[in-house]
Amino acid sequence: MGKFIAIGERIHCISPAIKAAMDSKDPAPILKRAKEQLDAGATYLDLNIGPAEKGGEELMAWGVKLLQENFDNVPLALDTANKKAIEAGIKVYNRAKGKPLVNSADAGDRISYIDVAAANDAIAIALCAKSGIPSDNEERQGYCLEMLERGAGLGMEAEDLWFDPLFLVIKGQQDKQIQTLQFISWLSEQGFNSTGGLSNVSNMMPKAVRPIMDSTMVAMAISHGLTSAIVNPCDLRLMEAIKSADIIMNQTLFADSYLEL
Repeated sequence: MGKFIAIGERIHCISPAIKAAMDSKDPAPILKRAKEQLDAGATYLDLNIGPAEKGGEELMAWGVKLLQENFDNVPLALDTANKKAIEAGIKVYNRAKGKPLVNSADAGDRISYIDVAAANDAIAIALCAKSGIPSDNEERQGYCLEMLERGAGLGMEAEDLWFDPLFLVIKGQQDKQIQTLQFISWLSEQGFNSTGGLSNVSNMMPKAVRPIMDSTMVAMAISHGLTSAIVNPCDLRLMEAIKSADIIMNQTLFADSYLEL
């Protein structure tokens, strides 16, 4: 399994401050948010520029260079609906700390994102869905195997597909949470890497409740074999849960100061 990988989710164009910084190419707000996440324990940073239909290639290349030049070639997830922008980001990407993540493919309209990852020796995040929410885990497994076959046909190793089980909002989908955990167990049994937007589970909950729910879910998901997640690393309770789970799963050596390391 290996030590859990936290992908920082907070450089996202949905944030008004980040969108304004991207629009004006103002580095300060982006660098501030990147530093906060890395200091909190993120391994990767997700650079989400949204649809980016106009100027996306230039923006992604600018963002990749900005983050890697300022933070010792930090590994990145390139997150956009614009495939040409992803390719532009990969062209300037420094692989000293790891391959880029392409965020993200699915088994439907976005399956060609696997082609982009394969053509550029990148890792694809592969959402185990096609259109809408899968009805059960058998359907999820089918989509997973479709994407695995697509990647293998293009010369990708299975380890370069990080499968997303599709974390669902608990408010309205409470009965589906055990199913998600069971699917993570199946992915782990197959030896597959896994990741996904874990903070989806607490969407629409009160602000005070979200860290409790997210930290509990991440610990349970890690115990079922989850290897990574896209999270808010500035959530102290969440990161304490991740670090503690790594100890319990014997992925890092215990020291009394483990929470500060």
